[in-house]
Amino acid sequence: MTVMEMNKDTFQEAVKGDGTVIVDFWAPWCGPCRGFAPVFEKAAESHPDVTFAKVNTDVEQELAGALNIRSIPTLMVFREQVLLFSQPGALSPGQLEELLTKVQALDMEKVHQEIATAQAQAGEQQA
Repeated sequence: MTVMEMNKDTFQEAVKGDGTVIVDFWAPWCGPCRGFAPVFEKAAESHPDVTFAKVNTDVEQELAGALNIRSIPTLMVFREQVLLFSQPGALSPGQLEELLTKVQALDMEKVHQEIATAQAQAGEQQA
């Protein structure tokens, strides 16, 4: 699968699905971003079941601001509409592969139950 360019209009649609979406926030002037790009692209080729997307923070400043992106590159991983990972810094090929393996192995039913429990407890505390 190829890496898609994402913008504020396509971002919401992409993360609303049930699949895994990994987003690389980058800018053309960023050296570490350019160094990470081939790692990201190779992982995209190896994982056709995962959506790989890039957000150019120079062009999509509103989206980057809304997601609180403060340094680049930053990776975000979503699965079944849940943000599972958000971290600045470029990953090595091995680190990216390990991250993808862990995300795919998660029991998302359990994750959704934990989120629902936490939300219910937060609601009780506010009442």
